[in-house]
Amino acid sequence: MKKGLVMEGGAMRGMFTCGVIDVLMENNIDFDSAVGVSAGATFGLNIKSKQIGRGIRYNKKYCNDKRYASFSSLIKTGDIYNVPFCYGTLPYELDKWDYDTFYKNPMDFYCVATELSTGNAVYHKCDNYDGTPDGIDIRWIRASASMPAVSKPVPIGDDLYLDGGMSDSIPLRFMEKQGCDKILVIETQPADYIKKPQKYMKIIRWILRKYPRMIDTMENRHNMYNAQKSYVKKQVANGKAFVIRPDAPLNIGATEKNPDELQRVYDIGRRIATENLEKIRAYLTA
Repeated sequence: MKKGLVMEGGAMRGMFTCGVIDVLMENNIDFDSAVGVSAGATFGLNIKSKQIGRGIRYNKKYCNDKRYASFSSLIKTGDIYNVPFCYGTLPYELDKWDYDTFYKNPMDFYCVATELSTGNAVYHKCDNYDGTPDGIDIRWIRASASMPAVSKPVPIGDDLYLDGGMSDSIPLRFMEKQGCDKILVIETQPADYIKKPQKYMKIIRWILRKYPRMIDTMENRHNMYNAQKSYVKKQVANGKAFVIRPDAPLNIGATEKNPDELQRVYDIGRRIATENLEKIRAYLTA
């Protein structure tokens, strides 16, 4: 039996995911494969490196640091989350990502990015050992979390990539294709959430004017997302997936500066994971 984990993105709603995966790690619940999208990749990688508490710790510590995320960074660099700090200084100097453990862990870890030229999802397996800030896996994870309009596209090979949530927000189908028999899905929106069309398409059309297929992907994102939410519910009803999600909207900013708010959302993730712990165990071992 092969066990899979799917982690939705959602910027700082990802603190919910951090709370869930910390409870999973504390209770020795392991997976054979995991896939993270956007914040689900940047924070979710801690489950493969087995670093309990790291996600909430560094976000609380640096959320007010202008080197981490700021509009001044957006204006100066084109990235609201400062790339040299977030993907270099922080994980390699200040709160170290344990990449040795990450790569020794036999769990397969994938991240999802969106290719600008096609608007399609690309799934990258992070298995290229390289303990440097510009390693190929770090670039893919950065691409996965590079939000359109507030991030520069990430060049990898001959192509450019942005946020994986634009093309595959909840990659349950992808994880099914990896041959997983039991799949735990971590969503960051409540069950009744319905995504609406993107408000700022006029601006996005101008910014991405050279990439019409990416524009099409973003114009239709709400339809894709709502269909994926329905598919998750269907698979849960059929016993083919188990979902952990907030019981109410998390109401947290994408670049939240209040450490107490980050802790609040993290604690919600911990609470819901703890409440469902025995059900998760039973599902994964049945």
